[in-house]
Amino acid sequence: MGFDYVSRLERVTEAMHRYEVDTLLLSVGADMPWLFGYGAMALERVTMAIVRPGTTPVLVVPELEAPRVDDHGGVFDVVAWGELEDPIGIIADRVGTGVAIAMGDQTWTTFTLALQGRLGGRTWESAGPIMADMRMVKEDEELDRLRTAGASADRVAARLANYSFGGKTERHVATDIAAMLIEEGHDTTWDVIVASGRNGASPHHGPGDRVIRAGDPIVCDFGGTMAGYTSDTTRNFVVGTPPPEYLDMFSVLMEAQEAGVRAATVGTPCREVDRVTRNVIENAGYGEFFVHRTGHGIGLEVHEAPYIVEGNDLPLAPGMAFSVEPGIYIPGRFGMRIEDIVIATDHGPQRCNNSTRDLVIVE
Repeated sequence: MGFDYVSRLERVTEAMHRYEVDTLLLSVGADMPWLFGYGAMALERVTMAIVRPGTTPVLVVPELEAPRVDDHGGVFDVVAWGELEDPIGIIADRVGTGVAIAMGDQTWTTFTLALQGRLGGRTWESAGPIMADMRMVKEDEELDRLRTAGASADRVAARLANYSFGGKTERHVATDIAAMLIEEGHDTTWDVIVASGRNGASPHHGPGDRVIRAGDPIVCDFGGTMAGYTSDTTRNFVVGTPPPEYLDMFSVLMEAQEAGVRAATVGTPCREVDRVTRNVIENAGYGEFFVHRTGHGIGLEVHEAPYIVEGNDLPLAPGMAFSVEPGIYIPGRFGMRIEDIVIATDHGPQRCNNSTRDLVIVE
């Protein structure tokens, strides 16, 4: 099943009117694939989508990339520029006379500055708020793809329960997990986190040459993409017997994660989900060791709106998908984190990840 790009463009142009934006420019990043079904390559050759209400959208693309473009039956015009042409001039000529321009958040600075030099007398703002409004509430097909990706990651988590960690380096384990994700149906994987022993206290530890030993707790955070949509889950393992205080902390973490998921109901502000989760850890005396937000949105990108963090008053709406992933990190000792992707629905929070959240004892 595909996506209705005509409907998406109609929704975006309606949002442009609300935001008083005359021209929307999108380049690299996930906004263009969501809106046009085409992902720009992050290269020095500029690709730019141009959306102006009342006109046919345009995709300006390097000639050598044009064969990759599907216009979905004429949903947008394709303008291919040759190696000796001026792509910035071609884009500027198609921006129109409107004053207010919204630029995609991940557009290269060199392209933005070049366009600003050509288009004097305009105002410039981020396209982020418009595109976040469009992408935060997922369509049914998007949710199905997130569920499918989550189920694939769950199968990897189940395989890890019987995996021998001891004697292997973190890098070795990370490579094996990435291979398992592909075997279980993922198209790509992102950088797998395998953080053992004291390295677990670094939430985004890059797996290295440390050899995993008896007694080591291990944080495994992994995922990737399937049919364009992303998985992201974190599970915890220990080789043999964990450090004495570890189990008490882990029971607090499990309680906090469960409380956060239960709080993620439609209409609840994002900040409140963070508060509920954080309060469990703070009340147990470990608040200073929970050093990040409770969660992030997920979709075409592994991190996108909405963000489950203090200060975000946005109420959850049906179809929003996000992580709930509290952690406790004890410097010099160990760390722990439990992460599930959750969908807000009218019937309550729905997990995309259903593998065991218990601490798993491994060899």
